[in-house]
Amino acid sequence: MNISKFLLRIFGWKVKITVPDYPKCIICVAPHTSNWDFIIGKLAYASVGRKAGFLMKSSWFFFPLGFLFKSIGGIPVVRGKKGYSLVEQLIAKFKSCDRLTLAITPEGTRARTSDWHTGFLRIAYATGVKIALGAIDFSKKEVTIAETFSPVGIIDEDMKQIKAYYKKYTGKYPEKFSTE
Repeated sequence: MNISKFLLRIFGWKVKITVPDYPKCIICVAPHTSNWDFIIGKLAYASVGRKAGFLMKSSWFFFPLGFLFKSIGGIPVVRGKKGYSLVEQLIAKFKSCDRLTLAITPEGTRARTSDWHTGFLRIAYATGVKIALGAIDFSKKEVTIAETFSPVGIIDEDMKQIKAYYKKYTGKYPEKFSTE
């Protein structure tokens, strides 16, 4: 048994990851209401022997945390910089890599928001990579990645379907999660 699986078992978490290990994939992860989501998510994915990169606010990439985050797949997100398109950079990264799995929280914040970011959809449209739907459900202590979403290419329609999927899940702080 690996250490990730062991730690999750000690704390009563179950992991149900049944989607294939695609060479290139975006894992859409919700609800995102706590920093614990990151820890639980990384442990869950590692518990099945897989690795995924992740996006994180650039202000977290200070020494020594920056070194640690980059070593486990962290990609710093620079906000508000003119001429900087994270989506375009990630499209180029997906196109240039043979293998890349990236976990993205479309809420983009731990605060309550109904305005989910659409960059992961635009990346999938441009690259054709699969979107796996990952959920961290604190009410059941369960991490699930069991569905692959096939976007139709219309952002509003695709986002509506994705949000409908996540309605059944509960974040660590339920009052901070909105699918409206």
